Amino acid sequence: MEFSYSKHEWLIEADIENLQKLLDSGEISSVELVQAYIERIQQYDGTIRSILELNPEALEIAEQLDQERVQQGSRGILHGIPILLKDNIDTADQMHTSAGSVALASSIATEDSWVARKLREAGAILLGKTNMTEWAGYMSSTIWAGYSSKGGLTLNPYGPGELFIGGSSSGSAAATAASFAAAAIGTETSGSIICPSSQNFIVGIKPTVGLISRSGIIPLSHSQDTAGPMARTVADAAILLGALTGVDEQDNYSHESQGKSYRDYTSFLDKHFLKQARIGVPRHYYRYLDAERLAIMERAIVTLRAEGATIIDSVSLPCEQVEWRRDVMRCEFKKDVNDYLSKLGEAVPVHSLEEVIAYNETHADIALKYGQNILQWADETSGTLEEQSYLDAKAQNIEFARTHGIDHVLHEHQLDVLLLPGDINGCDLAARAGYPLITVPAGYAEQGSTTSEGWITKGPFGVVFAGTAYSEGTLIRIAYGFEQATKSRFSPELKSQ
Repeated sequence: MEFSYSKHEWLIEADIENLQKLLDSGEISSVELVQAYIERIQQYDGTIRSILELNPEALEIAEQLDQERVQQGSRGILHGIPILLKDNIDTADQMHTSAGSVALASSIATEDSWVARKLREAGAILLGKTNMTEWAGYMSSTIWAGYSSKGGLTLNPYGPGELFIGGSSSGSAAATAASFAAAAIGTETSGSIICPSSQNFIVGIKPTVGLISRSGIIPLSHSQDTAGPMARTVADAAILLGALTGVDEQDNYSHESQGKSYRDYTSFLDKHFLKQARIGVPRHYYRYLDAERLAIMERAIVTLRAEGATIIDSVSLPCEQVEWRRDVMRCEFKKDVNDYLSKLGEAVPVHSLEEVIAYNETHADIALKYGQNILQWADETSGTLEEQSYLDAKAQNIEFARTHGIDHVLHEHQLDVLLLPGDINGCDLAARAGYPLITVPAGYAEQGSTTSEGWITKGPFGVVFAGTAYSEGTLIRIAYGFEQATKSRFSPELKSQ
């Protein structure tokens, strides 16, 4: 690897393992690495707008970690590696946590989230916060993906102002694709890691709900929320995933992961596993694809077969015709967000969903570009989770998304995973089940139609592998094999601002 500190070409597509080798050898320091990423962000992010703020202590932390490496040795593969976090993840430092909302623009956490704490323990440097669709998209039915009142609209680095960015972890996806950090952390309730990862040609893992604690993350739905890694390679995503697992007393869902999680998922990077893999193709979830993206999926199937996988085509799920209830997220959002907001300090002007709505109305010129009809709709619930509609909807998710959905079809055909397109259609089923997904770059659509919002539906597109609870190891094996066989990802061509 040749260095050019003035232009930072060496950062483009740099993976965690190779960065760590450079740090271990002394060819670069963490201070130099952080400075190089900051300069790259300053040079290119003015167009993309993926970064909300940089950590003002990043260089100081990097210097401390450089000294620790010399005096005590490395903590491991993430020692001194810069990582970006989505703006709904608490960090007890000088950075803010706002979910993209101007109502929370002054909010600074007093405690690290589980995710931030585990990254710091591993030696990672929290480089900054990324923009996101405000309130994880649960604000307005017309809000654009990637838009927040605090950060504006994040654009796709493969075609700023032209290509769809995906949401709600938009900034994490765009920044990772543009090599603004080694990797990033996003969050997903339904599609918010997978869809922007697919649209930005990166790898995203949405873990089983509970594998990574959600404590210290601004919530949407406690039965569906999860944080997850977003990286340029399956290996980097696996490294990050292992750093974040564990049982947290502040998150009851994490107790279910006891004995089912790993601290190191790199052992699953087995490109030969495809020879024994059984993969189902549920065509029901392909029906909205245009011709070019359908062709990408068909090529993926051909590749998987060529690598030795057994493809069971046109499998069906009993839940395909279910009319899904929408009450789970609606009811959990008010309860969960009220619990989070009620603990914020006096410097923050809002401490409940009702107060957020009122604040937005008072500051409508900056806060309500797209309205807040979903916030208002959620606020109409009791906030107690006692509504029968909520209880029925949650039971439906368990019965049809799990028992008569993913688990049914996997068992019926003895499958390891399902192969889905990298759009929202397949994500929702796994979200309702609380089950894991992984997306991998698969192809670039050269043509596309124009959406009602003005975006062109061409550009990067990923395949998605879905599995049952705590099947992340199997997903990583299959995704890694596909990635190594195809190597579809390429970097965006960025222009200086």
